[in-house]
Amino acid sequence: QERGALGFERHYHVTDPFIRRLGLEAELQGHSGCVNCLEWNEKGDLLASGSDDQHTIVWDPLHHKKLLSMHTGHTANIFSVKFLPHSGDRILITGAADSKVHVHDLTVKETIHMFGDHTNRVKRIATAPMWPNTFWSAAEDGLIRQYDLRENSKRSEVLIDLTEYCGQLVEAKCLTVNPQDNNYLAVGASGPFVRLYDIRMIHNHRKSMKQSPSAGVHTFCDRQKPLPDGAAQYYVAGHLPVKLPDYNNRLRVLVATYVTFSPDGTELLVNMGGEQVYLFDLTYKQRPYTFLLPKKCHPSGEVQNGKTSTNGVSNGIHLHSNGFRLSEGRAHVSPQVELPPYLEKIKQQANEAFACQLWTQAIQLYSKAVQKAPNNAMLYGNRAAAYMKRKWDGDHYDALRDCLKAISLNPCHLKAHFRLARCLFELKYVAEALECLDDFKGKFPEQAHSSACDALDRDINAALFSKNDNAEDKKGGGPIRLRATGRKDSISEDEMVLRERSYDYKFRYCGHCNTTTDIKEANFFGSNAQYIVSGSDDGSFFIWEKETTNLVRVLQGDESIVNCLQPHPSYCFLATSGIDPVVRLWNPRPESETLNGRVVVDMEGASQANQRRMNADPLEVMLLNMGYRITGLSSGGTGVSDDEDSSEGQVQCRPS
Repeated sequence: QERGALGFERHYHVTDPFIRRLGLEAELQGHSGCVNCLEWNEKGDLLASGSDDQHTIVWDPLHHKKLLSMHTGHTANIFSVKFLPHSGDRILITGAADSKVHVHDLTVKETIHMFGDHTNRVKRIATAPMWPNTFWSAAEDGLIRQYDLRENSKRSEVLIDLTEYCGQLVEAKCLTVNPQDNNYLAVGASGPFVRLYDIRMIHNHRKSMKQSPSAGVHTFCDRQKPLPDGAAQYYVAGHLPVKLPDYNNRLRVLVATYVTFSPDGTELLVNMGGEQVYLFDLTYKQRPYTFLLPKKCHPSGEVQNGKTSTNGVSNGIHLHSNGFRLSEGRAHVSPQVELPPYLEKIKQQANEAFACQLWTQAIQLYSKAVQKAPNNAMLYGNRAAAYMKRKWDGDHYDALRDCLKAISLNPCHLKAHFRLARCLFELKYVAEALECLDDFKGKFPEQAHSSACDALDRDINAALFSKNDNAEDKKGGGPIRLRATGRKDSISEDEMVLRERSYDYKFRYCGHCNTTTDIKEANFFGSNAQYIVSGSDDGSFFIWEKETTNLVRVLQGDESIVNCLQPHPSYCFLATSGIDPVVRLWNPRPESETLNGRVVVDMEGASQANQRRMNADPLEVMLLNMGYRITGLSSGGTGVSDDEDSSEGQVQCRPS
């Protein structure tokens, strides 16, 4: 009966009215510096915090009481705090900017072990119930270390050395263990790629290497791989590798600041510093739509019905070595059924928002309808048009995905075909855009000389002409785009292969800003993981519906920046912290309470301001932080005019 009650509690603890009534319950005071990390114990009756003041505090959050405060022995900011599983909440582990990892016994308030193996700041600790007396750390020396606390060993060893793959400059920033299968470890580091490792496979590989009689005889020809084949799988938002040169030129840094698994272990959530929050589906994996893979990675041109046969992964698009081709197959075309009246009404509202240039509102309404009617080509085509108009970071790539989905559902979807060519062009796949446009003209000859076609043709040809002498030409250049330059950040061949085999995201969450700190978290909220929460540089935290990706709530959580958000393991209860020296607790407030003063009512305005902040140069960001208003930036969201390029015409302008 108790299990049934807990199931009910977990299923219903975060529902819409609860989210709408979420407000500040208490502020826990006791630290004298920024609070950089929070951690619930398994039962949820203790909360540990770590701070710039080098102290850790253990709280009774339900009664707002400080139970214990101790100096950790660190000489710099604490970045991570974890309870060791199976220790009866007695053992606490901390990692800090002094490059040290300390183990504390809370019953005697003593530091019982210090590990000094890292050579740069320790950013995250991870633990796993299946591995008692074991934990892991990620640090800015590029190493993931594994620790053994058993009496006879008390040591650490390098589990993964990212510098062997990415050169000396790579920094590990975060890590987490899959709660359902503790053999899987996810790691976030500098750059857009997130890495998933099989710990057991790595250990077995090392054991067999030690036992092998020929282990010491390897020559240059037979180099030993640090990781066995199949022990690592990479994930990346498909448009980011292509954007890297542009971001680097603008001093915009991409770095995974937090990774976490969904409670059921089937999804991986990543807060990508310098960009957005991404959710990756670990069971239904899809290749990025815009990777030009080397020929050897493709089956010999086997494409049926828009699906490549690689690992059963479906894209709806196949970028051949000779460029772009939409697949010809027309089987499995979903009949375009009429929307039920309530969805037709939502679509009409979305179309009206689009007509009023309320792009985000239109996107949210189309997304609501898409969730209920996932096989309706028109909804995807319309949402693509809204993304293309809004032009936030990643919008053209989401539009490209929507166009491909629309075409896979309805190969005769004229607007989606044309928008696809425009998206490819905007994403700088110029040669592919030209082939796509030629393909479009062949399929829809009556549109071949429309003003929109002519304008896009001109844009593409101008771009091709200006790129002719450019060594960065994308044609056939897949691997080049994934490779860094310079000796210190030289990318190994093994790393190249892993990057080329990356999988793409399922959902993207926009609105927050993550550029100022590299410890900003994003988390699943609710045991059914039905919401996503993230901190932000504007002092707010953002709450999205997971399945629609729609922003549903923004709350002011800090005077400066919200970094940490840790949901309670079984209640609708959230602990947050940031630059302020306090821990804040949030839960649904009684309806009798007066209006919640911390609600950010203009969510759209907050999101647009954050887009501007992410795209501003560092000086502008500094001025924004000082409270100056910068006039040169459009309120449209990215400093880009909301007017589409001249290629507006009958095939593109309005949603269907």
